[in-house]
Amino acid sequence: MENPHSPSQNSIDGGHRTSLTNHHPVTPSTLSSSSVDAVENKKSMKKDDCGSEAKTKPFDICTPKPSGGVSVLKPSLFAVNRGKRNEMKQSSKEIVLLRPGMVLLKGYISITDQVKIVKVCRELGLGDGGFYQPDYDDKTTLHLKMMCLGKNWDPQTNKYVDQRPSDGSVPPKIPPEFLTLVHSALEDSHSVTRLSNSKPPFTFLPDICIVNFYSQKGRLGLHQDKAESKPSLSAGLPVVSFSIGNSAEFLYGDGRDVDKANKVVLESGDVDKANKVVLESGDVLIFGGKARNVFHGVSAIKPDSSPISLITDTNLRNPGRLNLTFRQY
Repeated sequence: MENPHSPSQNSIDGGHRTSLTNHHPVTPSTLSSSSVDAVENKKSMKKDDCGSEAKTKPFDICTPKPSGGVSVLKPSLFAVNRGKRNEMKQSSKEIVLLRPGMVLLKGYISITDQVKIVKVCRELGLGDGGFYQPDYDDKTTLHLKMMCLGKNWDPQTNKYVDQRPSDGSVPPKIPPEFLTLVHSALEDSHSVTRLSNSKPPFTFLPDICIVNFYSQKGRLGLHQDKAESKPSLSAGLPVVSFSIGNSAEFLYGDGRDVDKANKVVLESGDVDKANKVVLESGDVLIFGGKARNVFHGVSAIKPDSSPISLITDTNLRNPGRLNLTFRQY
């Protein structure tokens, strides 16, 4: 039987694969009925900054539409213009090799696909096993909201389990349309380099997706993703990361020393420092092979940097960044 997650499909709509430059968006009906990072450095964690909702109440990644005659504040002209510039720069797509095994696909996910992903994540996030406030066994909380798909990652044990220990909920399944886009990105990344010590993308079958939502004060300390199985880690099977919404400063390096880490700024604009690569909402970051155990984290979220149509079409919280990381256990 043909693999339903075959990389021969390119965009979420399941159409034929095209080149990265001609990456097509999904049709409006594709995801309408479809119902992310790892261990954070505990020293960088303090208290929750994404809201005061109870842990048992799902967190809404989108601003609820007001009822009645309540007016909504419109974004500033600066924010609107910046969002429009971000959208325009997405037409310039490129693939960047950050280090052996670590590839960045700039502006890979179309605005249409981003809107669909946000809507699906919101729908899943408001149901059983949806977004919640994770913490460690010492009650130290992570500076983000989290939802796991496929398997639940438990920050208190750094292990994957079938149910969330805090409430017994079962993680939702990964929408197959997401997997199609994952394999498409992997296949296109090989135009720059093959992930060293990694198997071809069609053998990569992600069964876990950790979805993180960062507010303006969201952070994630430098860490390694090492909760997956030994066979997966030994094979160097990659982590595939989708960035949607506000820009973020992403750090990566060979250790936990922030001062020695390289920086990738997930933001549209010009390169302002030699050690920064400018990105935007819609970027896909892949690290596997020799880079599979790279230390990485998020040090800052930049408000008012989302494409304006993404906010308009989804009401995604602003400030707010959605990050999906796919991996195979």
